[in-house]
Amino acid sequence: MADPRASRDKAILAAVAGATANIDWLTNDRIEALTGGHGMLNLPVIAIVDVLAREILGGAEVEVKFANAKHQPVDDLLAKAIRAARDAGADAANAALLSAVLLYLAGAQAQVGIPAGNRKLGATARMIAGVDRCGVAAIPTGKMNNKISGFPAVLAINQAMLAGTLSPIDGRKVPPGIAAGPLFGHSTLGEDIVFPAMAQRGAHIGTQAMLDAFAGAGILPHPFSAALFGAAAILEIIHPDADVAEQYGPYGKVTSAFVAGSSAAAAAGLPPELHFRLTGSAIATGKLLGDLGLILKDIGGPTVIGMMALNEVVQVFEEFHRMTDPPLGHLCADAVAAFHALLQENARTGDVAARLAGERAARSLDPDTTLLSMNTVARKATQIRRGPVTDTLVLASEPHRVDALYRRAAFAYEQLSAGTALAEVVRRLDEERQRTIEQRASAHLSRSTGQEIRMRITRIAAAARRDSKMARKWFVFDPSIDVEIVIDGTRQALNGFVHELAPRMARGEAPELSAIAPIVAPMVGEVLVAANSIVNVTVPAAMAAALGLHAPAEAAEIAEAAAYLSAGIPGGKARAEGAATIALRAMAATAPPPGGGE
Repeated sequence: MADPRASRDKAILAAVAGATANIDWLTNDRIEALTGGHGMLNLPVIAIVDVLAREILGGAEVEVKFANAKHQPVDDLLAKAIRAARDAGADAANAALLSAVLLYLAGAQAQVGIPAGNRKLGATARMIAGVDRCGVAAIPTGKMNNKISGFPAVLAINQAMLAGTLSPIDGRKVPPGIAAGPLFGHSTLGEDIVFPAMAQRGAHIGTQAMLDAFAGAGILPHPFSAALFGAAAILEIIHPDADVAEQYGPYGKVTSAFVAGSSAAAAAGLPPELHFRLTGSAIATGKLLGDLGLILKDIGGPTVIGMMALNEVVQVFEEFHRMTDPPLGHLCADAVAAFHALLQENARTGDVAARLAGERAARSLDPDTTLLSMNTVARKATQIRRGPVTDTLVLASEPHRVDALYRRAAFAYEQLSAGTALAEVVRRLDEERQRTIEQRASAHLSRSTGQEIRMRITRIAAAARRDSKMARKWFVFDPSIDVEIVIDGTRQALNGFVHELAPRMARGEAPELSAIAPIVAPMVGEVLVAANSIVNVTVPAAMAAALGLHAPAEAAEIAEAAAYLSAGIPGGKARAEGAATIALRAMAATAPPPGGGE
């Protein structure tokens, strides 16, 4: 007699096997394109840190030395990192930027030496990558819907220079013979007076210009980017690595780049220190910005997606880390956090993986999505390179992935076996996903604000303002979302949050709502990128096919149509059909022999 538990186990195994047979079937993001560098550069970032981790843990030196030599070990590290990024689809300039920044975060200096033998990390990476320098004015910021370039910072600094307000010294008054060389550059005049004053003033001016330019382009000013470009722009003009007067810090330890970075950080309102995730180790914000400014001014011409990837990389710092789950093309900060943690003394892969999994599960709005996404990206990255970082990401996320898939498969089996329609099973799974997001967002904000906050989404629909086939079918392209929020007992309905209230708040027409927007936005944002994980579509469809309730194509169509949250963009049906086909064939392959038992 057949054992019903064995039948259940086979069906669950078949459904999970189907859903995971192709790593691309776990998401509606077009992650195969990422392997060619299209869309974003998260996979090149992961390839770089895998290569660097393997080399550094194997004993390679990251120090940039003031050496009388054509080549240094760090040159080989950069060459390998750049090659890995190029293999993952990054162009040469983006490969140079990301390799230099990630090697810097591993402990390499941004510059060393004056004058003969002087080496700068950004310039070295640029030369190894074989790209030309372009100047800060031509470098774009990352896209924040719109984007700008470093031109506003360069313009403002040059206007101050022309007006005679940038330098404390009028160059017309500098006597010939003193104006150039060591009498200026390595003396009181340059190191104590001109360079630090220009660094301080110029970085402040450039940073403020970038903040104003962001606002003028309809972009919420981005403090880190503004400070980075403000520092980089003045470092194009002044002696960028001169020692400065002791009033700025210990002589020999503080350079004009640090002064510029510190001034830029203050102008942007950034904290004085930043802290690495997982390890808690601190770095002075001024040092980070000064050093990254040195790299950026020398690096060549990175593109918008290169700068977007840089913004993702700096989420290795607690102060910049976000709790929402981005589309998978933007997911690489976890890899950088793991990379930095693995390089610490006595670090163990298992310990780093456990800390990473715990951190992400505790902080995210939807732990299933967070860790499934981490796993998906890590496994995709192994198609390009594999190493200590991808191993750590898989170890951190795989147990949760197995559990998330099993729970959905078991639920689908029980419900379908009891006669519940496939569409209803999918709807219930998405309802549970929505409740998780609402409850965790509410709890997180209650803790951070000290108020009792409860939020829920009362309506998710498509075609808020457009009448087109795409807008009617896929809610993410034209979302109509109503929210209810209760703050310390006061209830407020926010209907049309995306298509009506957001434009009004941006125009200053609803100031009473502006304080609520930052509370509600993370929850709504999580819903709008929900298609980064489609297991609520693929697993139930695979189970329905495994149980013989629907043909794979029919199961996929029903599941996608019912997933009001997880199928916000197209692509789920094809993936669900593939998963269902595998599940159906897996059941047939494990069927008992004729006349036999289980």
